[in-house]
Amino acid sequence: MVATRSFKFVILLLLCSLLTVLLAESAPNQQKDTYNYDEYFVEKTILKNAVSKGAVCLDGSPPAYYMDRGFGEGAQSWMIHLSGGGWCRDVRECQNRSTTSFGSSKHMLPFKFRGHFSNNKNANPDLFNWNKVMVAYCDGGAFTGDVETVDPATNLHFRGARIFSAVMEDLLSKGLRDAKNALLIGSSAGAYPAMLYCDRFSKLLPNTPRLKCLTDSGYFIDFNKNLQKGKGFETIYKALVTLHGSAKALPKSCTSRMKPELCFFPQNMQQYIKTPLYTIMSPFDIVQVGTSLGDYYNAIKQNNCSANQKKNLRELRLELLSKLPNASDTKSRGAFIDSQFHHTRLQSYWNPQNVSVVNNVTMIKAFGDWYFDRQYYYLIDKHDLPIP
Repeated sequence: MVATRSFKFVILLLLCSLLTVLLAESAPNQQKDTYNYDEYFVEKTILKNAVSKGAVCLDGSPPAYYMDRGFGEGAQSWMIHLSGGGWCRDVRECQNRSTTSFGSSKHMLPFKFRGHFSNNKNANPDLFNWNKVMVAYCDGGAFTGDVETVDPATNLHFRGARIFSAVMEDLLSKGLRDAKNALLIGSSAGAYPAMLYCDRFSKLLPNTPRLKCLTDSGYFIDFNKNLQKGKGFETIYKALVTLHGSAKALPKSCTSRMKPELCFFPQNMQQYIKTPLYTIMSPFDIVQVGTSLGDYYNAIKQNNCSANQKKNLRELRLELLSKLPNASDTKSRGAFIDSQFHHTRLQSYWNPQNVSVVNNVTMIKAFGDWYFDRQYYYLIDKHDLPIP
């Protein structure tokens, strides 16, 4: 019973944190954040023709994305970001989700572009003038679901994989096929599909000279202690396989070796990805800590962890570091591993004033240099406890 309550707390914490971010990014009248440069709101683009292909949100509404056109030398460079927002693991959760922007395009407001989407050259020197696309997340299954049958009693549609395909098809017709530089990004629940579809993205753009992928705050590992024994990420991923029919989207090279839900762990998937991949993660990611260790939030924020909590946090860090891609080929696998107690970095922390720094190198510089083949950074912060 205690474990169940703790696990529900983790899911609630994840959804609350993501709702806070989305409300901040979807409220045109909100006062500007002084840490962000030239933030601006973008209207949604609804893909009405995707409905005929069965590519729909949980409630059956058409999928959507937010796009800002590139300019100048960046007019033929594209970054496509798969949004995060947790997962729905059962019918009740998905029904609740279907009445929000996480499950229906009917409820999606204008989205705030900032951070890595900033048009300010000083704040975002490598990406400021690119075509920028944020793919709205409305399927609850990390863009992996594909269930043909719809239960009339619930009217829930599990079609995340089709949404990804429909969005890519639409963007190809709008200039993506002529990209000189391309980048597929995913944050939180969107990080896994950015990895999963990385090679597919590459195959869609055979003539693009430079194409790479980036995952942000989604390199979750199966590490369960104390209250979370048997209640971790594997439970979530098993629900995706069962409810969303996600196994069809997973590579057979992985599912032939292990249970489909285990193929949702990046440590079991990344070796099959041929396209260059960069990982931004903290061992002390808020969602990772909450899922693996329970409610450490106040203790970490107040810098008041007990000896046992510190022990568990150190073990979690070592376990995550052991599961990262091999650092022997940093051209193919780059990494920026800080020690911040946070969740997702690209929108709120991609600017000179509050960007993460590891070994005197900022996250912005580390990724930019890696992407453009100037220097191949694989950075790991040495702090063995979280920085609040």
